[in-house]
Amino acid sequence: MITVLQILVVLLFIVILIVVVFKPRKNASYHLPDHYKDLLQDYVNFYTSLNEEDQKHFHQRLEKFYAAVKITGVNAEVEDLDRVLIGAAAIIPVFYIKDWEYVHLKEVLVYPGNFNVDFDQAGNNRSVLGMVGTGALQNVMILSKWELRQNFISPGSTRNTAIHEFAHLVDKMDGTFDGVPEILLTRKYIPQWNFLMTDLIEKIARGETDIDLYATTNQVECFAVICEYYFMQQQQFNIQYPEIGRMLQQVFRVPANDHN
Repeated sequence: MITVLQILVVLLFIVILIVVVFKPRKNASYHLPDHYKDLLQDYVNFYTSLNEEDQKHFHQRLEKFYAAVKITGVNAEVEDLDRVLIGAAAIIPVFYIKDWEYVHLKEVLVYPGNFNVDFDQAGNNRSVLGMVGTGALQNVMILSKWELRQNFISPGSTRNTAIHEFAHLVDKMDGTFDGVPEILLTRKYIPQWNFLMTDLIEKIARGETDIDLYATTNQVECFAVICEYYFMQQQQFNIQYPEIGRMLQQVFRVPANDHN
């Protein structure tokens, strides 16, 4: 026979279950600060080149990025400027690609400065500025706070480590890191792309370009390095490397009249 006490216990359990299941959850995503437009205007040339409508679209893309990706400091304070710059670096390469999402990214870790391949932030051989994680760090990106800021602050820079790492994620979208953005490049152009990359790497190695020597590491790094250059100094890149510029324009759906 069911007692009153047993009934009360069951009712209490039901109440607790309802509270746990239906309790409103706080949104853990980052919300843009009131002065975020000022930060974009001051530090992100790509953003300032956009018209008013496209800037509003940029804001929306930022909010979507922050809702999907957590940004965490590791021995570093992550300030509004850092979050805005990381979001901008994520959006810039894929701005013209509708409904793009970084499905292989869940969190960005921000280190104070350079680190090594074992993720040590102190000691020697700390030459790593950014990294897309693998293994235990799958779906994680690591960025140097100092490098992140320097790349956006320096006028005329062709380098941007954050854009470099997001370019790697674009490359990874087809399932492999190979320096061929197959998910965005029409198949018939892949042989031409591979030829251009091989030829460019050889020219860089001979010192015939102004592209960073790190691009000669392999085609994977070459793709990421030229993406940095292209999105930081698009006009200059198109003048220096018009054929590759046209290919990147196709890959990233950049309008023909865009002159960032």
